[in-house]
Amino acid sequence: MIEKIRLQLVSMTQGGEAMGRDDTGRVVFVPYAIAGEEVVVEIIEAKKNYARARLVEIISPSPARVMPRCEHFGQPSRGEALPNSDFNSKQIEARQSNSNLSPSASDASPLQTRACGGCQWQHIAYDAQLKFKTDIVREQFARIGKMPDAPVRETIGMSEPWRYRNNVQFQMDGDGHLCFRAMESHDLVRINECHIIHPLIDEMFRALEFEGADFSGVTLRAGIKTGQKLMMLEGRDDDPPEISVDEPVSIVYQSPSGQTISLVGKDALHEELRGRMFRVSPKSFFQVNTTMADKLLELVEQFLAPRAIDVLLDAFGGVGTFGLSLASRVARVIEIEESKDAVNDAKANAIELSNVEFHRGKVEEILPKLKTEIDLVVTDPPRAGIDPIALNAIITQAPRTIAYVSCDPATLARDARRLIDGGYRLREVQPVDLFPQTYHIESVSRFER
Repeated sequence: MIEKIRLQLVSMTQGGEAMGRDDTGRVVFVPYAIAGEEVVVEIIEAKKNYARARLVEIISPSPARVMPRCEHFGQPSRGEALPNSDFNSKQIEARQSNSNLSPSASDASPLQTRACGGCQWQHIAYDAQLKFKTDIVREQFARIGKMPDAPVRETIGMSEPWRYRNNVQFQMDGDGHLCFRAMESHDLVRINECHIIHPLIDEMFRALEFEGADFSGVTLRAGIKTGQKLMMLEGRDDDPPEISVDEPVSIVYQSPSGQTISLVGKDALHEELRGRMFRVSPKSFFQVNTTMADKLLELVEQFLAPRAIDVLLDAFGGVGTFGLSLASRVARVIEIEESKDAVNDAKANAIELSNVEFHRGKVEEILPKLKTEIDLVVTDPPRAGIDPIALNAIITQAPRTIAYVSCDPATLARDARRLIDGGYRLREVQPVDLFPQTYHIESVSRFER
């Protein structure tokens, strides 16, 4: 029997869902809802201490609720009027008639059953998104880091929170259509439009024709400041296909073994951050939001306050974004990075620098063996955060200041607790919105010995 309950939603959570409690005190997570709303939901997964639910009806909408721009985003119920929006039920019905929903499915739920999983917060006004992100970071520090008074600043947002992504990865279905993954599913959703990709990416997306092609995926990247475009085709065969293009775009083929072969143009693109040019290979990590990556660099430099005699460690250094940008301000830069492609890019990006050394491998394997005394650390780990061995090695090195760039508030709060227990003080946490319309949160934190 399907269980339906009425909920008052009280907060937004780390995973992007709104949260409330039922009459028993059980926590219930509801996607596509907003803190402050009163809703009716349908329980779809019940555990001992929590449940997950599907939004069925919005009784009292939040003033922050707005109409999503994208046809692939989860839709409000047919006929439901939402506040602060100049659309009506007929417009909603028109949008639903163009979606992948059958009428019966649309009547049953306010959401597409196969909504795109790329964005989760298009239904929330942008100023409210920023506030919720600040609240989430503070909650993670209080709950996981045991720091209820952590110095978390208000989230820095974008002046234009759309069309910002310089990198997008599509899956391809059996008919050659470009797809994203569905929300909380491995199902594929055919994509006709995307409002968070940069116009340069959109140009490539709209020019592509893959009818009859058999690729597992397609990655599109662009240098927003350089205008360069690159496409990586992820193949199912070791032999690359023959490709012809009319657009000024570089094309790289990736075989099932992971080997990349240049088919058209160059084998990498270049992007500029704060006046410095960076080579970025197809598989190398680079921040997806160029505009806000500039802000990250500014904050890292401000937090570290480098001196000419300092030795700077760039842990998880990637293509050298942070370390190379600060190389002229310090005596020496040591970069540690596991990815072969990223290290090769970083070396190319440091060609004119004589005070940078590179170590390829895991930070937790290399850092404990370093004999050099470190004065400053900038670290930009993956979502899982810093391995305990690497974190202990940083604490043992006792650098004066650490700038921790994080894409996950939960693992940041966990690692912050370890740093504080190891003798550091958290001076400030500055969230930066690299991912508008999603729940993902980037931040820069400053720790001092």
